[in-house]
Amino acid sequence: MNVGALLERTASFQGARPALAIGQNTVATYAEMRDQARHLAGGLVDELGLVPGDRCGIAMTNTPEIMVVMFACWYANIAAVPMNAKLHRREFAYILENCGARACFLNGKLGDTLMGLEREVASLAHLINVDEPTYTHLLEASPRELADAAPEDPAWLFYTSGTTGRPKGATLSHRNLVSMTMNYFCDVDTVNEKDAWIHSAPMTHGSGLYGVPFVARGALQVVPESGGFEPGETLDLISHYEGASFFFAPTMIVRLLEDPRIATANTSNLKTIVYGGGPMYVEDTLRALDRLGPKLVQIYGQGEAPMTITGLTREMHIDTGHPRYLERLGSVGPARTDVEVRIVDENDKPVPVGGIGEIVLRGDVVMQGYWENPEANARTLAGGWLHTGDLGALDEEGFVTLKDRSKDMIISGGTNIYPREVEEVLLQHPQVLEVSVIGKPHPEWGEDVLAYVVPTAGAELSEAELDALCLEHIARFKRPKHYRFIESLPKNNYGKVLKTELRAQLEAETNEEVHRG
Repeated sequence: MNVGALLERTASFQGARPALAIGQNTVATYAEMRDQARHLAGGLVDELGLVPGDRCGIAMTNTPEIMVVMFACWYANIAAVPMNAKLHRREFAYILENCGARACFLNGKLGDTLMGLEREVASLAHLINVDEPTYTHLLEASPRELADAAPEDPAWLFYTSGTTGRPKGATLSHRNLVSMTMNYFCDVDTVNEKDAWIHSAPMTHGSGLYGVPFVARGALQVVPESGGFEPGETLDLISHYEGASFFFAPTMIVRLLEDPRIATANTSNLKTIVYGGGPMYVEDTLRALDRLGPKLVQIYGQGEAPMTITGLTREMHIDTGHPRYLERLGSVGPARTDVEVRIVDENDKPVPVGGIGEIVLRGDVVMQGYWENPEANARTLAGGWLHTGDLGALDEEGFVTLKDRSKDMIISGGTNIYPREVEEVLLQHPQVLEVSVIGKPHPEWGEDVLAYVVPTAGAELSEAELDALCLEHIARFKRPKHYRFIESLPKNNYGKVLKTELRAQLEAETNEEVHRG
């Protein structure tokens, strides 16, 4: 099934329903959205020369056009490649070159950021700014009917950074996205045509993925006028839209709760906050339940298994009579309906109940593999199970609790940051001998990036020059917010840097500061 059929079906019998809005203003009905997707699909094929199986980049901040471009790609059986709008130009170039993208849509200031990129990426023939006449011209092309697509055909390439420092393209098929959509209805929430899915989080990530189930049910997609998350604007949209639902990183929930306007805001229209992408502390969960009511659903997933591994349902959040209620709130819940989850040891053997091991899973939601990366596929999909790289434990009731991130991933504001990628950039400085990057706890963002740097003998390094190096090569949000200049890194007998000791040292420093305060 082509995932684009979800829009075709909705437009056929709910065509007059509002489909896309900016703030409180509707900009397209479902019939209009379907027509735009059909015409743009015709433009991709007839004007730009793309063919089924090609890849098309999406480098855009939140805007309704993202939904149109994605569905246009699917109408033409072209794989959409949405990318984080905060990436560095070099990171955009790498992704587009790696997947062999023929075209890329962009908007706003990204037009300046990516100008001329088609001269640097061999496969890239077209850069289309949706704010310019070129896009309007494509919308005037002859419409195309929905293409046939095999279930395993690529629909979305989800680029996720890896421990090698280079992002890998998790290839999500039409089957994967349809499975994710069905799982939303089964395990997350019901949706009807009167609901509104508000894109306060990036549409090129989880919020956009979960926009698909709302298209399937004819609900409204709303892009805030700010293009992102502002607590006051969020409260205004909740008061305006019946059945308002969101995908939030835990830090966004905390920011909403800490806004002074929440005390008097009318949140009766709030239907659901689906949260994930980072740790949610039990105390914050209880605060949110107390102020917002039974509106929370937690999901644990990865780009390789979009939004679907385990979850805590609305009912689990409010089951205060359960003897292990608080312990459950500290978990990521049981396996979702259509996946199998195991905890395994280093030999892929299941560990006993309560034992700690790697979280692995299988099911129709698991990616086809990483784009043209057979070595990574052999490791990550060994034995037919997706190896998440996360360590966890499974209790006797099937609830999974995350224990650690075996890949040392840092999560800041719900965004994944991989230390190796930052370390490799810092090591380009001729006066940096060694470096190790870890996450430093932050009350609002979850974690900040902290770099322990060993300078070469006699060198006098400054934070400013290291910042400049990072800003030249990677996105701003990935650069370290803190530096520690030290004489040597702690290592074991094999020369491996012991990040556990760095974290222990940081914790001791933090406790000492608290004690002095």
